[in-house]
Amino acid sequence: MERRNFLKGSLLAAAAASGVSQVSGQTPSKKKEVYEFRVYHMNRNLPTIDAYLSEALIPALNRHGVRNVGVFREVSQSEPFKVYVLIPYSSLEDYSRVTIALRSDAELDRASQSYNALPASRPIFERVDVSLLLAFDGIPQMVVPRKDQRLFEMRIYEGHNEDAVRRKVKMFNEGELDIFRRVNVTPVFFGENIAGRGLPCLTYMTVYESMEQRDKAFKAFLDHPDWKKLSQMPEYADTVSKVHRVFLQPVPYSQV
Repeated sequence: MERRNFLKGSLLAAAAASGVSQVSGQTPSKKKEVYEFRVYHMNRNLPTIDAYLSEALIPALNRHGVRNVGVFREVSQSEPFKVYVLIPYSSLEDYSRVTIALRSDAELDRASQSYNALPASRPIFERVDVSLLLAFDGIPQMVVPRKDQRLFEMRIYEGHNEDAVRRKVKMFNEGELDIFRRVNVTPVFFGENIAGRGLPCLTYMTVYESMEQRDKAFKAFLDHPDWKKLSQMPEYADTVSKVHRVFLQPVPYSQV
């Protein structure tokens, strides 16, 4: 019991130390989700990672109350090959609870035997990058898209300091998200990164029916008079110093 309490406190303290108390200058709301985003840098052992995710990890997460776990691959395959996993939690406390529960989940251990049995000479992946994100006020829960929307675009916006990212989050919350919705740029999730690589930054995902529909919607966004007005406001100057973009498609067993 003492070990579990220590681990829970350590997880929450680590997240807080990484910037939760500073996110957008506000105390996080319990109604805002927390996202764990994993990027597996693969050694091409895809059947093993697919079996682990679909037969072991995702069922375990579902047993512990986590729903709508997304698994994606890049439309244009990169080298090394990458697998992206999106895990939504209802709060930081829920993230801590589930992380602790998975450590003692006997069914997960049994389902992971083949995954865990591979020797060090045949690693499944090189490394796994893990980030934690706190959902924006303007979209506090992930939106599961329709089944005909299968082209996902993920963007990471780096800022030159924490204030730049806070101002960009405010820009989304107070105008940009609304314009997105009006021009059919469909949000899936928006989160400020509170732990992981590349801080300070934010990450968001949108979804489309096709690349043609995506290009049309994004052009409508850039041409929208409200966006042009918003982007010229001095308070939002110099909020983004670098943009990373990747187009993703869900694997057959993805729940998103």
